[in-house]
Order: sequence, then C-alpha cells, then structure tokens
Amino acid sequence: MEEIYLTRAGYQKLIDELEDLKTNKRRKLSKAIGEARSHGDIGENAEYDAAKEAQALNEKRVVELELKLSHARIIDDENIASDRVLIGAIVKLKDLDTDEELEYTIVSAEEADFDQGKISFSSPVGGALMNHKENEIVEIKIPAGILKYKILKISR
Repeated sequence: MEEIYLTRAGYQKLIDELEDLKTNKRRKLSKAIGEARSHGDIGENAEYDAAKEAQALNEKRVVELELKLSHARIIDDENIASDRVLIGAIVKLKDLDTDEELEYTIVSAEEADFDQGKISFSSPVGGALMNHKENEIVEIKIPAGILKYKILKISR
C-alpha cells in the first residue's frame, strides 16, 4: 500500500473512529450477539445472523483503518510552502464563466468531503489545481466540459 497523506485533523479523525469501533461498537455488537443467541436456535435466528454480519463489517473497518494509519504520512502545515497549491492548502477560486467565488481545502481521498469544501488532490479539480500559484488561471477538463478558474488566494 502506498503512503496516505493526511492532515493532522484527518489523522485524528481516523484515530477517533478506530478507537470508537474497537471499544464502543465492539461492546455493543457483542451484547447484540448475546441477546440474539438467548432467543434460541441460532441456525434460524435472523437477529443473530444480522448481528454477526454487523460484527464482521465492524472488524473489516477496523482492519482498513489500522492499515491506513500504518501508511499515513501527516502533512505538517508549518513546513509546506504556501505560495502554491499543495495538500492541506485552502484555495479561494473565481469561476471565470460565472464570476462565482469558491473555496476548497485540498486533502487526500480519505479526508475528502465535498459538503465541507474538502476535495481530493486526486480528483479532477483538485489534481488540476496542484502546484499552481495565486493569480494563475487553471483550465480543468471534466466530463461536463471545461472549467476555468482563477486562483485568488492560497492559505493554510
């Protein structure tokens, strides 16, 4: 597995999720399995089957998170140039077709959340913005056509 670049906040979010899955969720699922088992024959017990499946999915997620965290590289904002778009940058853009101003934070795919304005550096828009500087115009080819953005500001 390749290195996974994460902001400190993104790394902490994965740590918190892993801790919750290993403690709270495991305990809850174990209790649900015990209750379902007490209802009788587990061979024909849908509650038991559902609880066991939920437990398997939980353990799968635990393994995924442990693997990601073992390959994580934390992006330290203090040591990254702020004169160009890199992972962790907050980029203010102007859509040259609509004059709309947008703001995105460039993150890894693991942290991407469009509703929060976090886009992956491996997405078409995020990837096209990488390494560009303020006042540059970037043309981004997407399935719906071409986007034209001017980079107004880059911050951390």
